[in-house]
Amino acid sequence: MITTLTFLADAAASGPQSNGIGNIVVPMACMLVIFYFLMIRPQNKQREELQKRIAALKTGDKVITASGIHGIIANVKEGTTLMLKVADNVKIEIDKSAIASVNPGDKGPADKAPSEKAEKTGADKNPALKN
Repeated sequence: MITTLTFLADAAASGPQSNGIGNIVVPMACMLVIFYFLMIRPQNKQREELQKRIAALKTGDKVITASGIHGIIANVKEGTTLMLKVADNVKIEIDKSAIASVNPGDKGPADKAPSEKAEKTGADKNPALKN
């Protein structure tokens, strides 16, 4: 206890130490480097990946727009727009920059895994259960 009080008294008596601008610059530089690697760099990579996906859009890809509209691409037009099918007989024209997420189109039945092909209901497996 006495050593702690002595340490505090010595620290108070010596006053604030000024070692120059290095006391401020070094921690700030470390914080900026950490901020870059945790926030800015991953977001730039994600943005570049989305730009590549938007550039490679094709008919049949599922997309989500920035406003939350889910749809399937019906036609990719030259330039900056595309036609998006949002329901049966409902197509809207949107700008490519409005796309927030791209999911490639569904695979056809020939491309599905064998486990998905073999999936059957109980009535399909047992002929006695059929009406």
